[in-house]
Amino acid sequence: MISRSALSRGTQLALRGGGASKIAQRGFAAAASEKASYEPTNIAGVKVASRDDGGPTTRLAIVAKAGTRYEPLPGLTVGLEEFAFKNTNKRSALRITRESELLGGQLTSYHTREALVLQANFLREDLPYFTELLAEVISQTRYTTHEFREEVEGLIRYKQGKVDAAAIALDAAHSVAFHNGLGNTLYPTPNTPVASYLDESNVAAYAQAAYNKSNISVVADGASQSALSKWIEPFFKEVAVESQQKLDQSASKYHGGETRISKLGSNAVVIGFPGASLGANQPEVAVLVGLLGGESNIKWSPGFSLLSKAVASAPGAHAQAANFAYSDAGLFAIQISGSAPDVRKAAQESVKALKSVAEGGVSKEDVVKAVAKARFNLLSLSETSGAGLVHAGANLISGGQPLQVAERLKALESVTGDKLKAAAKALLEGKASVASVGDLHVLPFAEDLGLKV
Repeated sequence: MISRSALSRGTQLALRGGGASKIAQRGFAAAASEKASYEPTNIAGVKVASRDDGGPTTRLAIVAKAGTRYEPLPGLTVGLEEFAFKNTNKRSALRITRESELLGGQLTSYHTREALVLQANFLREDLPYFTELLAEVISQTRYTTHEFREEVEGLIRYKQGKVDAAAIALDAAHSVAFHNGLGNTLYPTPNTPVASYLDESNVAAYAQAAYNKSNISVVADGASQSALSKWIEPFFKEVAVESQQKLDQSASKYHGGETRISKLGSNAVVIGFPGASLGANQPEVAVLVGLLGGESNIKWSPGFSLLSKAVASAPGAHAQAANFAYSDAGLFAIQISGSAPDVRKAAQESVKALKSVAEGGVSKEDVVKAVAKARFNLLSLSETSGAGLVHAGANLISGGQPLQVAERLKALESVTGDKLKAAAKALLEGKASVASVGDLHVLPFAEDLGLKV
């Protein structure tokens, strides 16, 4: 056992009381410096956001408003994603691969419900090459029949087979919450008749509607605005200013409801409520996510979060709270997966935990911990290059501004137990969106959980 004399003076003061609150109130000015936030600008008609810490590597991404929310037919977003870095009018896919590998670069493509992202990670001095390559991909990809049949189609079928119960439940919760648009599945399920809608011609048409200057943003982490201006202006000349084909950008509307899907082998329940959108000033939602939490951040400890305590009686279940933020809406969700009996028990206990917050049953200490967790989540988001790039780009293409970390941190400090109580109460008084996937004989109905749908 460690003797008390071995502890530092600061640790001893913390143990005597008051130390935790002082630590939680500590300023984050150093962490939330200018480097933490992306700076927006416009270069040759292209919306650009960048930040530069002077490091040796750069992450450059094109974020297009072409996520599954905007696809007119199922599978077009994932089809466009899989066509990234294939043959263009100037280079073959093999040449692109070899050149990128010779420069030590990494090329990836992925999508969210609102955005399609083409990203390159590379050494700082190779910015000209990868800026040119990304511009070439969105303006000169060939969308050939043989690549679709031999590569793209097979990849889509393979990924369809990997969609699990948790992903199906989250998609289903979005569907009952928003119906169309944000309610479209993030990835086609094995039962989606993709072949009826998807071919190289439809993907090419979707690319024309998605890849134009009015519908994309360029986000860089590790490049100066002057360097970006030097290379974006010449290389993006061939990118169309806009497209005659317009994507459906109807405003999202929250509906709520319940859906149940039978599935063998795995089980999941998602309990959703209206959440905070990307630009919303609702810091209490972020703190509520931290308070409900899920998995413990400390090994061998259940942690302070309410969901980690709630699932203690259901060891075969995993529960996690999250706020899925979009340009004009959000979905606050509790995601639960595991064996059917444990998922049922965990769902019941999770709703009880949320009700305890609405009744003011949260200690001041837990509020302090939740605010600290929300701060960490925010700073982690801004530092994680993938999440930070997408967040900044999605804000730009929806007409907003990149995340201002210092402002958000300050807002989190204003959250109190009373604000959390009001936020939880508002969620429970509204309509929930509940999706159950798995053994429906065991999994609960929304009514069993005491929720309105």
